[in-house]
Amino acid sequence: MTTVRYWTGKEVRALRAAQRMSVREFAAHLGVSARIVSRWEAAGESIHPRPVNQAALDTSLAQSSADVRARFSLLVATSTGLDDSPDPGGRVFRHPADGKRMVLVPGGTFRSGPDDQQLWLPGFYIDAQPTTNGQYARFIDATGRRPPHWNDGQSPDAPVVSVSWHDAQAYAGWAGKALPTAAQWEKAARSVPDLCGDVWEWTMTAGAPGGYLRKGRPFRVSEATADLVAADTGFRCVVG
Repeated sequence: MTTVRYWTGKEVRALRAAQRMSVREFAAHLGVSARIVSRWEAAGESIHPRPVNQAALDTSLAQSSADVRARFSLLVATSTGLDDSPDPGGRVFRHPADGKRMVLVPGGTFRSGPDDQQLWLPGFYIDAQPTTNGQYARFIDATGRRPPHWNDGQSPDAPVVSVSWHDAQAYAGWAGKALPTAAQWEKAARSVPDLCGDVWEWTMTAGAPGGYLRKGRPFRVSEATADLVAADTGFRCVVG
């Protein structure tokens, strides 16, 4: 779960932008005046709202959807929003929730599938590497979720496998991220070399009822039920 240790005007502005509210709407949402919100945002990191308002901001963030939390994490990390420019907030940043290095996939068209169909996607950031055993272990420690079957001596730096789609989705929500769509995964794979490997990766794209698509090569795809636990299946996440 995305959290803020101590709110400043920078985080206030990021949360308002992530929720896509005007200053007046966001002020009413928090129960303060629009003038106060404007003052916080103008002061940036030099101001800290009062404790009662810190609590209101905590509640607002906690009750936000996973998409809002993902946008908030990105905005805080980059101090800007995603747009279709080639370099909106830096091509690489370290995500504040799980510490993973993420790379920018700029918005634009790309060739998709075996027929090279032209598709367009807005910009997004994707984990540079699959989620590892060590990173997944921190998620388990924080949430108490049941761990996958790990062999003794499993490297903490190796991709975590034997996780279901539900497990991957739970990790993404905890980190304030999302699983990529099949199209996002494919676009990234055509420009981020480390994406292609020996492990299938879960996506958000649904297949048959109860199933989701897994990706392993740019247009290579496999469908599996959400409950599948396999030694060749892991995941990575996106924001934006």
